[in-house]
Amino acid sequence: MSLLRTPRRIYRCLALAAVFAYSILEVLITRPRTRALRAAWLSRIGNRLLHTQNITFTTVGTVPMHGAVITNHLTYVDIIIHGSIRPCVFVSKIELRKTPVFGWVSMMAGTVYIDRASGRNIKKAAEGMAKGFRDNLPVVFFPESTTGVGDVPTLPFRNGLLSLALAANQPVTAGFVHYELTPYDLARGKSTRNDVHWGHQTLWQHLWNFADLHGVHGTIYFAPQPIAFSEAALKNRKLAGHEAQAAVNALAVPIQSPP
Repeated sequence: MSLLRTPRRIYRCLALAAVFAYSILEVLITRPRTRALRAAWLSRIGNRLLHTQNITFTTVGTVPMHGAVITNHLTYVDIIIHGSIRPCVFVSKIELRKTPVFGWVSMMAGTVYIDRASGRNIKKAAEGMAKGFRDNLPVVFFPESTTGVGDVPTLPFRNGLLSLALAANQPVTAGFVHYELTPYDLARGKSTRNDVHWGHQTLWQHLWNFADLHGVHGTIYFAPQPIAFSEAALKNRKLAGHEAQAAVNALAVPIQSPP
């Protein structure tokens, strides 16, 4: 049975490589110079990946088109869906730049990098986020700073990026990402926890497992209004982080497990 599934896995991995090859050629030819054009390029990559990897998605609520956007973080598919909805700017850990292919693509897309070990780089991250806000693009980041497997709605929030958004007087809209598998995949023991959510797998292990799925549907639930932070939270970034996490948790739905 495993041998029968191997061709599908190989096909989807080759399709993944083809999307990146085409998209890299596209950006080298067109050479988009503005942040908005680079964000639009990343959005096109996301839609191509959704099509070739049999991923669909829906949004619930009004999609935020400006300001800061925060959600839980389960897998790199979160980034694909966020970017496919509309062009946006992502803020990511500096380690992403070292990832083969994905790091270069993220750099060309105008991703803002954060290095928490360096105060200077945090200042550069604030400047990069400010440019995204000025370009009227939504700036998306994941306050958990890592991926979970969905056992709890969210992992503890880090407050640095949130404080930068608040210091820039930007609205912060909460969202929650949720994934579902096909009944066929559930019947053969697949689960979002093990086969969609990233957790502690290596990137390549996760890609191989994901390629075996027959389809994945993601839903992003957006809050109807930006987070109304209390006066105390606006003065205390730790309290702001608690209020932001509560806003994301309020949108949570249970993970899907095999019957």
